[in-house]
Amino acid sequence: MCGRSSLTKTEKELEERFNATFYSEDLERYNPIPNFNVAPSHMMPIITQSDKTHFQAMRWGFIPFWAKDVKIGYKMINARVETVLEKNTFKKAVSNKRCLVPADGFYEWKRQGKIKQPFRIQKKDGSLFSYAGLWSKWISPQGETIYSFTVITQPPNKLVEDIHDRMPAILTEEQEELWLSEDLSPEDLVGMIAPYPDELLIAYPVSDKVNNVRNNDKSLLERKNDEPLTLF
Repeated sequence: MCGRSSLTKTEKELEERFNATFYSEDLERYNPIPNFNVAPSHMMPIITQSDKTHFQAMRWGFIPFWAKDVKIGYKMINARVETVLEKNTFKKAVSNKRCLVPADGFYEWKRQGKIKQPFRIQKKDGSLFSYAGLWSKWISPQGETIYSFTVITQPPNKLVEDIHDRMPAILTEEQEELWLSEDLSPEDLVGMIAPYPDELLIAYPVSDKVNNVRNNDKSLLERKNDEPLTLF
């Protein structure tokens, strides 16, 4: 499960990395960045296959069109890559509602005795990347339209498996283009998802302040010690 993330870069850095721009009204309403402790229900900038040149603000937690209320989104923050083509909730979205979820790190918790120690996982160079995601448009009984998304997860690579048994589906830049293209079948798109290379990531322990979503500042990114978790 991927239940916490971060997106701490500037608007300009995001626009340059993904060759997309923000809608000014989204920035005025939500001001989604920086966010050092992204959690379910937060509004975040997403890039969809139907609008590759703009970021769109969406709520984390997939709300199917048939849902009765938004609460179901808390149960659908992730979609497992192994079953995403089998689940009625997600399989149609793989065909026409794919998206990129920008991030610069994510958090997972490792059980150490009676406690769970949070770790931050990021690229070694600290640069932006994206998760493979799916999005949905939901209209509430009151007529409100809410756009939401889920993050696809997969078995971990060697670095992450020492911390947790799942990790988000991080895409390479080549895979990002394919994920938003119309050139591959849903089966081929899902089939290309594989654990991100261990050698490009680093993991290190952080303060348990990240456990509380109300905490949201740069201190969450600081190491608890000087030694990163590596493969060797």
